[in-house]
Formats: sequence, structure tokens, C-alpha cells
Amino acid sequence: MENKTSQQRTISGFSKLSKRGKIKWIVQNFFKDPEVVAKELKSYWLSNEDQQKIIDGFSENTISNFYLPYGVAPNFKINDETYVIPMVTEESSVVAAVSKAAKFWMSRGGFKAEILGTKKVGQLHFSWNGDVEKLKQVFTELTTQLKTAAQSITANMEKRGGGIQEIELVDFTDVEPNYYQLRCNFETCDSMGANFINSCLESFGQTLIQFIATNPIFSAAEKEVVIIMAILSNYTPECVVRASVECPISDLGQFGEIDAETFAFKFYKAIRIAEIDPYRATTNNKGIFNGIDAVVLATGNDFRAIEAGGHTYAAKDGQYRSLSHCTIEHGIFKFWLDVPLALGTVGGLTSLHPVAKRSLELLGNPSAQNLMEIIGVTGLAQNFAAVRSLVTTGIQKGHMKMHLINILNQLEASEKEIKEAVLYFKDRVVSFSAVREFIQVFREGKHQSHLAY
Repeated sequence: MENKTSQQRTISGFSKLSKRGKIKWIVQNFFKDPEVVAKELKSYWLSNEDQQKIIDGFSENTISNFYLPYGVAPNFKINDETYVIPMVTEESSVVAAVSKAAKFWMSRGGFKAEILGTKKVGQLHFSWNGDVEKLKQVFTELTTQLKTAAQSITANMEKRGGGIQEIELVDFTDVEPNYYQLRCNFETCDSMGANFINSCLESFGQTLIQFIATNPIFSAAEKEVVIIMAILSNYTPECVVRASVECPISDLGQFGEIDAETFAFKFYKAIRIAEIDPYRATTNNKGIFNGIDAVVLATGNDFRAIEAGGHTYAAKDGQYRSLSHCTIEHGIFKFWLDVPLALGTVGGLTSLHPVAKRSLELLGNPSAQNLMEIIGVTGLAQNFAAVRSLVTTGIQKGHMKMHLINILNQLEASEKEIKEAVLYFKDRVVSFSAVREFIQVFREGKHQSHLAY
């Protein structure tokens, strides 16, 4: 490919091009084999044109689709109901790990889940050079006007049992001059509620400006309010689910050469370390989100918002800590996590994405609260599976076995070579170099086949 100057690689009006036009410009200016790349990108378009139009509408400047594996984890017993859980993830061993954990706990009472709260949060940030004590005196009146002015927005949500809950004035002037906020709690029922919350907050902004401008308690110098921004918060410390498992230590069984008591002790210590050491807590919580994110994606929810809120919650006492916890008391092993999950089962991608709709159907078309329970449990199952591996066989044995196929695909192994490699590495340590050496030896005819034909 000839060298392209920066000027040749810039374009005006790209968004106005057709999808084919976008691809043509991209491949001609950035790839060595334009025709090959163009054909490849188009090959990932959905054959169903109506569905493809829906997918294209989710984002801007779309030229193709980016596929991720869609798997399922069976045998989840949650509050005495059995589920098959859909998961979208590209990381090896995640689905296998949660499936193994689900099977393990099914015979030990299954998972329990409970909703600790469903409040979601929005904030109206404003700058005001006035007497805050005066505003506090009339704050009840202001709250009434805020809710009344937003009635056209909240009416339908209130019919479903949701709406505006508490409105609180927060004074930040000790750290930032003239800065205040209205911190508001909302109940959005089965909707994630972002548009609803943001619309309410923008209405609050206009009402606040008018209220202070017209209320006689404020002097002329106090009349001006500057609305900085109105936006929901992805930190929802009162929209939390608790997922847990417990059983007598003796019921945990044997883990290779490790007996139940030793396993319980090592597991407890591993979780305790994650509670006190941020380095370990980060990796521990990443494992939890391996499970959580996969179901959040599969159901068309916002995994970025979920992760942001979860990590903030993990640092709520000033130090980043594990989201999961473990106790051993009176011969009982208990393992649980509390995690904020602001989810929706109606609206947004949950109603538009064809596979997200099937995911919710697979789960029995759950309410938002029920989905919180399912996703919280999946995060706990993934954490249990990971920590169990860490304190028994080590994380790499199982992970690299699952990663073996990826390595073989990178080496462009044939179907026969893949079968031979799976057999060969059944009782051997998997590494990229070891697999590469095996394939080289096999192709040179120096390795004896173990396949029976």
C-alpha cells in the first residue's frame, strides 16, 4: 500500500456517506488489500436487513458488526427457581466456571438473593451566590414545586409505582465556591430510567431558576442561579442486591487432596485478603464483573454504568475493597456479595436488540429486581469458581485448558491437529510455546497419533 499523507487520511462529511461509501473510503486509505477487507467487513452484516437496520441504529458511522460469543450457563438454582443464564463474553473459562459453580451449589441449597434497595440517583448541579439558610427555610415549598412542574414527565412512571422520591439540598461551598446540588432519588420500576431521570432533572433546573427569581425571601443580589448540569449518577448505593451461598463446612466435600476444612480456611483467607488489600481487591472484583458484565451485555443493559457504580461502591468507606465477603462461624461456610445494579428489562436495547429480547425470554421475562438477583448471583458464582481454583489447583490449569483452542486457532491448526492437541494436553501444562512446539512436531510426522479411527 502506498504511503498516505495525513491530509489523504482526513475526510469531511464522512457521516453523510452511505455504509458502503464509508467502507470504500476506509479500505482504500488504510488497508493493503482494499477489496479483501471490504468483502470481509460486509460478510459480518446480518442477512436479515430489518435487524441490520436496527443494529446500525444503535451507534454512529457503523460499517460492520463486531461479534462476541453468546453462551449459556445452566443449572442455576436461585431462590428455589432454576435458570439457564445467557452470557456474552470473549474471555475463556468464564461460562465454564460459572456453570461449574452453579452445579456445585445446586446440591447444597442453591443461591439466595435479596434486594436491599432500588433507589436510583440524579443530580442537579448549580452555582448560586445566595444565603443557603434562606433556601433551607423554603426548601419544602421548592420541593413541592419541583414535583408539580415535572408531573407531565412522572405521571406514567407513577402509575407503575415509581417516580420521584427524596430531594435533598447538598452544600459543597466549603470545597467549591457557590456550588450546590439537588441530589434526588428515583424509583424507575422495570426501566433503567436514564431518560426519565434526566428529563426530571432538566425540569428541576428550570423550576429552580424561576423559584429563586420570584420568591420574595431572596434579595435582588441572590436572584441569579446558574445551572451547571443535570444528569443521573451511575453510583447507586441504595439500588443493591445481595447474593449468597452457605452450607456446613463438612458439605463442601473434597477438593483433590484438600479436605473441606482446609478449603474453607484458605477460601476465607483469600477473600479476607481482598477486603484489606486494594491490589488483590481489584483483581477479585474484576472476576466478579466477568460474570456480571456477561449477563448485563446479553440482556442489553449498560455494563459500563454497572462497572462504574460497582467500583465506586467497593471504595465507599475510603479504601477500595472486595465486593464479596466470607465467614466461617459455628461450622457454617457463608459466602456473599453486595453490589449495586441499576438495570432495566423494558425500554432501550432490551426492547430493540433481537438477542437481548431472547435473553430475557430465556430468563422468564424477569422484572428489573429479579434480573438484579440473577446477575448478582452470576457474579458471585464466577467469584467462587475463580477463588476455588486459586486456593486449590491454581488459576492457570483450568484457564489455559480453555485457552488451548484459541491458541490452536491462532496457529491455524487443522481439525485433526486440534483433536490431537486436546488429547495430548489433557494431562500437560498448556502454554503458547508448548502448543506451537507440539504442532510443529506433529506436522513433521514425529508425533504419534492417539486418535482411534
